[in-house]
Amino acid sequence: MSSSTIGAFDLHDETPLSEGESKQSWAIFGAFALLTTIAYGNMLSYTAVHWSKGLYSHGWLVPLFAGYLLWVRRRPFVEVESKERWIGVGMIAAALSLRLYASYYDYNNFERLSFLVVLLGCCVLVGGWWMVRWAGPAVGFLAFMFPLPWFLENSLLLWLQNKATAASTIVFQLMGLTAVREGNVIYLDDAAEPLTVAEACSGLRMLTIFGAMCVAVALLSERPWWDRLAVLVAAVPIAVASNIIRIVVTGLLYTYVPGANEAGLAHKMVHDFAGFGMMFIGMGLLAVLMAVLRVATVPEDDDVD
Repeated sequence: MSSSTIGAFDLHDETPLSEGESKQSWAIFGAFALLTTIAYGNMLSYTAVHWSKGLYSHGWLVPLFAGYLLWVRRRPFVEVESKERWIGVGMIAAALSLRLYASYYDYNNFERLSFLVVLLGCCVLVGGWWMVRWAGPAVGFLAFMFPLPWFLENSLLLWLQNKATAASTIVFQLMGLTAVREGNVIYLDDAAEPLTVAEACSGLRMLTIFGAMCVAVALLSERPWWDRLAVLVAAVPIAVASNIIRIVVTGLLYTYVPGANEAGLAHKMVHDFAGFGMMFIGMGLLAVLMAVLRVATVPEDDDVD
């Protein structure tokens, strides 16, 4: 997939730099990005700790994909007015001021935000707003490597946990099973033990991973903008549906497979199998959506950014 087909947009009034000047601009931007990474080393090291947790285990992949996204969307550097460069300097100064404030009051989320703004400021400083057009999405994608704010994480976790439990209970009942919900516990008549939808089974991990995946698909897709918007909107329902399927399959295995709900190897295999299956289910549903969109809409050149 070449850079000429991803997020295609053409030069209009901009004057492209020579090959040598473009290489110099890449070197300058790379140096700025490296210095920014070193300057934010403590914050990034603390962020990496979250990647060892199941909820954000995908975090280490995000910078790699952001680099790939930057490469495939790359465009020639153009001449930049001094005014734009000063705007870039102002963005960097404002972001560093925000970082000082965040560090003093221990506001980790503001410090992470300032990191992204500094990188965007570097884009404006080196390549102007033209560079932001093609490099901005890659910088913005880095937000997926950060953990959610704790209040948002807790709110989403409880909401997803309750909805997944309620919906799974309804599915069990539609399948003809006797299922009763009490809080986040589902009692199935034929199961030896009740099925507990724990916080780890809320689907928040799937939502964070699948959200990043859908954004990546939308950014790399050559489909019309409304197709890409549909992919973004579908991220939440597909993630929730995948988790409900996981819970239902787990409940059926606990009900009909002897020893599946007892502590030990069988229980671990059933639980892990259902967990790994979530991703494949979500990817399958996304593939179905993309196939439907390909049939339902016809792309036009003007619809691709």
